[in-house]
Amino acid sequence: MKFIPPARRKRAYLSQFTTTYIHLRHPLVVAFFSFSFPGFGNLMQHRYAKAFILIVWELFINTNAHINTGILYSLLGDFEKAKAVLDERWLMFYVAIYIYGIWDSYRGSVDMNKLYLLIDREDAPIPPIRVGMWDINYLDKREPWLALAWSVLAPGLGHLYVHKVITGLFVFAFTIMVSYAAHLPEAIIYTLTGRLDEAVSVLDMQWALYLPSIYSFVFYDAYVSAVEYNKLFEKELSNYLRRCCQPKRFPWPV
Repeated sequence: MKFIPPARRKRAYLSQFTTTYIHLRHPLVVAFFSFSFPGFGNLMQHRYAKAFILIVWELFINTNAHINTGILYSLLGDFEKAKAVLDERWLMFYVAIYIYGIWDSYRGSVDMNKLYLLIDREDAPIPPIRVGMWDINYLDKREPWLALAWSVLAPGLGHLYVHKVITGLFVFAFTIMVSYAAHLPEAIIYTLTGRLDEAVSVLDMQWALYLPSIYSFVFYDAYVSAVEYNKLFEKELSNYLRRCCQPKRFPWPV
């Protein structure tokens, strides 16, 4: 009887709170999201510890250095105000970590793509279900457009739909905190009631400029996660049927 060694590399890991899996990603796309908000590229790669540290650091250092406010004045063409509002003491600590976040997410994507090719060739079995005290996680088909729709209604719900509970809860709480600090609910109410001047005056742009990066990341990641989740489901089913149901003398294509 031929000995089959155990698989060296895992394609996916199912826990009660998330589904971690490796799939092909475009390194420039991951680097772009790290460029828009440090830590988001690592969050896409399921590298939660590093992602949370970089996101919290970005929020702390950007707010203290008033970088978003300086960007706003620069876009408006008022470069003197942009220079005056920036705090050089905090700004000096910002650049190195910001560049590192972009570089690390790009390098990680290149390495994970290589690992994916090795994993796909090895064809390791994938666990289809995980049952625990807190939750039940299992592979099945998800609708990508539905994940996007839930993310539009409230950031984080799309990730909960594809059972990325850790990312979903973090994004949900993070978006609420940033929106509250930016006074976004008041600005929306003033806008809907026609009081546009009050809406502009109440909005804190230092915090509001975080929101475009957050929303663009949430929409993209929820949709792509659902697409790749479906591929993982199909791969696990194909793997199982091939190992357990396919005749040994099946003629493989050359």
